[in-house]
Amino acid sequence: MSAAHAHAKPAAYRRRTPEEEPLYQVLAEHLETFLERTRSSDRQLPAYVEQELRAYLDCGILAHGFLRVRCEDCDQDRVVAFSCQRRSFCPSCMGRRMVDTAARLTDEILPAVAVRQWVLSMPFEIRYRLAWDGGLVSAVLAVFLRVVYGWYRRQAKKQGHGDGRCGSVTFVQRFGSALNCNPHFHVLMPDGVYVTGTDGAPTFVRAPALTDEDVQQIVETTAKRVVRLVQRRGLLEEDSVDPLWESEPLLAAMTAASVQGQVATGDRAGQRVRRRLSDPQEGVRSGPLCFASRGLSLHAATGVEATDRAQLERLCRYVMRPPLAAGRLQILDDEQVAFSLKSVWSDGTYQIVLAPEELLEKLAALVPPPRLNLVRYHGVLAANAADRSQIVPGPKEQVEALAAPTSDGERPTAQRRHRLAWAVLLARVFQFDVTECPTCGGRMKIVAAVTDPRSIGRYLKGVGLPSRAPPIAPARPPPQHEFDLQLAASRT
Repeated sequence: MSAAHAHAKPAAYRRRTPEEEPLYQVLAEHLETFLERTRSSDRQLPAYVEQELRAYLDCGILAHGFLRVRCEDCDQDRVVAFSCQRRSFCPSCMGRRMVDTAARLTDEILPAVAVRQWVLSMPFEIRYRLAWDGGLVSAVLAVFLRVVYGWYRRQAKKQGHGDGRCGSVTFVQRFGSALNCNPHFHVLMPDGVYVTGTDGAPTFVRAPALTDEDVQQIVETTAKRVVRLVQRRGLLEEDSVDPLWESEPLLAAMTAASVQGQVATGDRAGQRVRRRLSDPQEGVRSGPLCFASRGLSLHAATGVEATDRAQLERLCRYVMRPPLAAGRLQILDDEQVAFSLKSVWSDGTYQIVLAPEELLEKLAALVPPPRLNLVRYHGVLAANAADRSQIVPGPKEQVEALAAPTSDGERPTAQRRHRLAWAVLLARVFQFDVTECPTCGGRMKIVAAVTDPRSIGRYLKGVGLPSRAPPIAPARPPPQHEFDLQLAASRT
């Protein structure tokens, strides 16, 4: 390494400018048109979906409010825009949630033992229902966990331990690689069981190496039980009641089309398709420790050793990632956007091309219903587990790195925070300290939260930053109406 590189300063923090990103530009240009066309029919989107789409247009825009941060030594100012804090598709807010949750799991919750990831994908026939039915999500997940926990307990019993207890953290991921609605589970489990030791404390006993035969048996058993579950609930009948279709028909159509990879609205609207589950069959191997049965697919090849906490944190980030990563969306022209796939499909497809309103339709289908929990804890990792405090690492004191001073100028006493401070997150991910003044190297602190529109405008104008939010395009008339207007104008 050269001397110049050895003494190079880390990259300086640069404020995010969402208005320059393709996703923001697409929503700013087409959201009102998309919403107006849904309102003009006899169906419209639920209020929580519209709120989610609109909130993204406020995220990171200084004109909607910000924090003022000032250096204690040289009075250098910096502004930090407010975020939307949504949980469906915003790359920034979901990115923060991803990093924060991964850090908390690694530092405070997942014990220092081997961890295995179990990924369970669902049949097309029930993905639509799982997208909005929280009760069915809980029931299917409970079936799967009982099967896997049972396997771990049997392995422990073979080793002479009859009181094995398991634990898990489940991430309900709602999207597929092509922005399609694809509810599935990523489950992180200690790769073994906890038993009561001679001193009365829980002791970890690792399971023997997992085999293809084990994975095949687990997925076949899970598939049979899930089929029985949905049959008992009558969800496979042609005339079964669909509450979402009755209460929110437009969202139901969008969700069903997203599950099938189709379009629900506009000129290219397809028909809603219903299918039935196939007959029972043997699990089919699709890779190492990966089998499929009756439309369910189980992948269990990813494991992390007890000492590799950095890899565990990377795995936690992966299962919490947002559906739209930075740089994956590209505007081709006024009528087309391209979304790059993470990996090339077997037929050579590397991008999907969508009309702007088709993209908005897909985003609407990814918005989770209110009160649908996307992270779930079970077994010894559940909040009310009797010996949880003896198993998990436990909470650590977190200090707000940019905490406002007290009236006497001193920093407040450190208090534990549920989430990591913004500056701590950035330092953890990007290895630069945003609390360090770029001018003199002193420390920066929050001095004000600016929310009044007039104060926002005065301050931003004074420092030479945009004082108005980017314009949002009004709704455009539908193509036929546009043509009629042009035709009428040509006749006059």
